Amino acid sequence: MSGGAMPKPSEQAKAAFTKLVPVEPAVTMRPMFGNLAAFVNGNMFAGLFGEDLFVRLPDDQSAPIRKQGGRDFEPMPGHAMKGYVTVPYTWRSKPRATQTWIAASLHFARGLPPKAAAGKKQAAAKKPTGRK
Repeated sequence: MSGGAMPKPSEQAKAAFTKLVPVEPAVTMRPMFGNLAAFVNGNMFAGLFGEDLFVRLPDDQSAPIRKQGGRDFEPMPGHAMKGYVTVPYTWRSKPRATQTWIAASLHFARGLPPKAAAGKKQAAAKKPTGRK
């Protein structure tokens, strides 16, 4: 990843990820980091970064993933995103384990305070003050 270019997932990785993310009204999928991520109540809980899959979990729940080959999620080298772990590269060949990690991440993210959509925050910030 040189020159600030973000890695892109293959169509196969996107299809595998899409199959693993639970289909329910509260879960949305949208681009993030030029890739694809899953959100609940505005909070990102899982996503792709190139061919890698990451999930959001508290440290005690991400420890077993790390023991199996997972690592800190670093969209920029040396800048890990706290609370996110990249799962082992075998995630596509072990869908049951991956579904378990994604489900745990979804459960964790549901307990977080909802985030307002970025567009709503920006609209509120640009609200006219009435002064001229």
